[in-house]
Amino acid sequence: MRVMGIDPGLTRCGLSVVQAGKGRGVIPIAVGVVRTPAEVPVPERLRRLSVAVNEWMDDYQPDVVAIERVFERGNVSTVMNTAHAVGVLMLAAAQRGIPVHNYTPSEVKKAISGNGRADKKQMTAMITRILGLSEAPKPADAADALALAVCHCWRAPFLARMGPGTAHNAPRN
Repeated sequence: MRVMGIDPGLTRCGLSVVQAGKGRGVIPIAVGVVRTPAEVPVPERLRRLSVAVNEWMDDYQPDVVAIERVFERGNVSTVMNTAHAVGVLMLAAAQRGIPVHNYTPSEVKKAISGNGRADKKQMTAMITRILGLSEAPKPADAADALALAVCHCWRAPFLARMGPGTAHNAPRN
C-alpha cells in the first residue's frame, strides 16, 4: 500500500509518500513542502497548490491519502485558508478515486510517539527514527506529512477490519 501523507496549509503544505512494508515497516519514498507566497491572491495560491498535489499524485500514484483534519487554531482566517487548501487537496484525491482518511493531530502524535501531546521536536525525532532517515525532515510540515502517512500505514489494518463506513473514510465513487 502506497500512502500519501498531507499536512495541509496554504503557505506551507507538507507532502509525503511512503510504502507500507511488513508489520510496522514503512519505507519513505518522497517528502517535500509546497509553498505559496502570502502576497499572492488566495485563488492563485490554491491553483498552485492544486497543480503541485496533482503532480505528486501523478508521479507517485498513491493508493490512499492521509490528511490532517482541520481544527480550530484560534485565528479564523488561518483556519479558513487551511480549510480551502484541504478542499483542493481532497478534490485531487477524489477525482482519481483515491480514498482519503482524516486524522487529528493528537491521533497522529499518539500513533507515532505514544503521547497525544508530543511536541514538534519529539515528533520529528520519532519519525526520523521510525523511517531510518539520516537526518530530520525539514521544515516541520514535511515531518508532519510523513507522520500522517506512517500513522495511516499502522492504522489501516484496523480500519479495514472496521469496514468501509468508518469515520475516517471519505466516500468513494
